[in-house]
Amino acid sequence: MIGRLIAGRYELATVIGQGGMGQVWTAYDRRLDRRVAVKLLRPDKVADGDDAEELRRRFDRECRVTAQVDHPGLVTVHDAGADGDELYLVMQYVEGADLGDHLAEHDPYPWQWAVAVAAQMCAVLSAVHAVPIVHRDLKPRNVIVRPDGTVTVLDLGVASVLDTDTTRLTHTGSPIGSPAYMAPEQAMGGTVGPRTDLYALGVLLHEMLSGHVPFAGSTALGVLHRHLYEAPVPLRQVRPEVPEPLEALVLRLLAKDPQHRPAGAQDVYRELAALLPVPGAHHGPLGPMDPTRPFLHPHAPWPDRAGAPQPPRPATAPTAPPLAGDDLATAVEEVKRLLDAGRITQAVDLLGGIIPAAAGKHGEHSPVLRALRKQYAATLMEDGQYRRALPELRRLGEEFASQYGGADRQALRFRYEAAQCLEQLGDTTAALSEYRVLLPYFEQWAATDPATPLGIRRRIAHLLLSAGDRAAAHEVLTRLLFDAQRVHGHAHPFPAEIRRTLAWLSRVQG
Repeated sequence: MIGRLIAGRYELATVIGQGGMGQVWTAYDRRLDRRVAVKLLRPDKVADGDDAEELRRRFDRECRVTAQVDHPGLVTVHDAGADGDELYLVMQYVEGADLGDHLAEHDPYPWQWAVAVAAQMCAVLSAVHAVPIVHRDLKPRNVIVRPDGTVTVLDLGVASVLDTDTTRLTHTGSPIGSPAYMAPEQAMGGTVGPRTDLYALGVLLHEMLSGHVPFAGSTALGVLHRHLYEAPVPLRQVRPEVPEPLEALVLRLLAKDPQHRPAGAQDVYRELAALLPVPGAHHGPLGPMDPTRPFLHPHAPWPDRAGAPQPPRPATAPTAPPLAGDDLATAVEEVKRLLDAGRITQAVDLLGGIIPAAAGKHGEHSPVLRALRKQYAATLMEDGQYRRALPELRRLGEEFASQYGGADRQALRFRYEAAQCLEQLGDTTAALSEYRVLLPYFEQWAATDPATPLGIRRRIAHLLLSAGDRAAAHEVLTRLLFDAQRVHGHAHPFPAEIRRTLAWLSRVQG
């Protein structure tokens, strides 16, 4: 494998990480003559047949979305694609030690360091949750402490690719993610949100401060059972010098119910900031890769390095300018070509420029403008831009309801897609409420469209799991399994996935 050329450009050199679903290599970019990191994934390790193809499509989309997140605490994505049977992701090579090695080298880990690592991770999470993206697999191997003390988070979006809507478990029956760091709602197959990452952050903080994860066991099932039903040991019982506010914060981060955790990463950062060292204050000798250094000496040069200035970057990415009316037909054809080529982000930008021109030429209520706005909303959804898609879908739903009545099928379809955006944005309560309102309408059309009401019921079950209401979720899934097997047959993937979730729920609850 050493010396293998990926995409005719990236020459593999050394394995630096390995797991059940792929490997991470150092490599050399022949075109730009630089060192990079290449992650190789095997779709056949987590899916078969059509599922593997769906995984490839999700991989492409997640790479597009995550590549747009610009934050110094995230590894930069350079390239992505498929090479033979493997998917590849080319990333910036980050110098430093992963947090697992950093912990092993510094035992006990200074509590100020733990605060500094967690604060930097909160800054990253605040940026990615705003997109919105949920990391889903925060763990020591996905956190790098660099020589200047800054922290870099890896593998953003990869766990989302593997955790598909059609199967929450791999075909071997193993849960997606790392059980030691997995929130209860994620373990139960519920809908994940920003607070799922905050739980994993709480596990990491507990590990940094105590030397071990709060819930351990000899089997993955045993670990997940402890996440669901056992309370963590308060940190000051094992390490008295930990400040009381820090102990209290970790306990809130590890709450079983997501609603009892802090509201967001920014709130956690504010609490951690009160415990950080004051800039410029004496903090003893700065050891190698001290994570408090960025707070003590903000933007200071790296140790033992000459700080060469970096070229300036544009503050914002260029966007497509509004188009004149005469260019409208040409632009529409260009959008179609971009979509056919899979260039979704460019299509979104171009549609954003077309719509004002179409409104000026044809009017706000014209069929042409409505068709463009429907395409715009659908493309935003395809590109994972749920925050931008939500108001577009709500507006379309309101317009169709105003013209054709609240029970209009197309109006309700837009509301259903808007509810999916709410779910993706982590608004569990609003999404659950909307799905429950919509379900009776779609059940009226079950004779011609049985898949949609079944899908809504499954989403309701997953949201109930996320909210910690396992009894209600079990009841919904049991009824859903009967109807899904009647519609699809026993061997269809949809009822098979429900049976796996019910079996997993029964084992963990037992």
